[in-house]
Amino acid sequence: MLDYLRLEVRRTLRDLGFVIGGIAMPVMMYLLFTNLGENDGSWKTASMVGMAAYGAVGSALNTGGGVAEDRAIGWLRQLRVTPLTSRQVVMGRALTGSVTVLPAIAAVLAAGGLVNGVRLAPWQWGAVALLLWLGSIPFTLLGLGNGYRLTAQTTAVTNLVCNLGLSVLGGLWFPVTLFPGWLRAVSACTPTRRFAQLGQSVAEGRAPALGALLVLTGWLLLFGAYAVLSYRRSAAHT
Repeated sequence: MLDYLRLEVRRTLRDLGFVIGGIAMPVMMYLLFTNLGENDGSWKTASMVGMAAYGAVGSALNTGGGVAEDRAIGWLRQLRVTPLTSRQVVMGRALTGSVTVLPAIAAVLAAGGLVNGVRLAPWQWGAVALLLWLGSIPFTLLGLGNGYRLTAQTTAVTNLVCNLGLSVLGGLWFPVTLFPGWLRAVSACTPTRRFAQLGQSVAEGRAPALGALLVLTGWLLLFGAYAVLSYRRSAAHT
């Protein structure tokens, strides 16, 4: 199981598209958005968490692209004749997704602290990173569900649409205070909005709100069920 996990992590981190889109792009967007015009320290902190969440979502969804490619080349069929159980295969992929989000989170947080001068207590830096890491699991499951159900090309497009759509609706790029009232109501129901709130609450010195935890847990269960059903469907057709 550990050997399989190491293999999948190496494969992901060698992907140039993942490094540029999942790590470099969120950092560049964060520095651009926070250094145009007059931006106060609170916006630089909030945007830092939002862009770290954006990078984590993109990296988590990217796990599904690898699954779709494996299906296309017959790798999943090979895994089914190994001693690995179906549960171990899915768990290995989920663990891969949870590990590969860390560089994106760390890169944006480093840009906030070293370039933009964001100042947090040591425990806040650690808590923000930890909550964003754990909170990315629902998006890993969404990516896996797409990868097990769709072709490699369709998975890439679907994950891109999911990432951009959920990020904008969830207020990861812009403050939700700029949204009209009806859109703020929609944003409150999105997993990305609640995901970012986990880190933003800690950055502001508060505990995460119960509502954010409940909504994100609901999406975790929904995306988890989607991933399981998609895997079963792929097993029935390969």
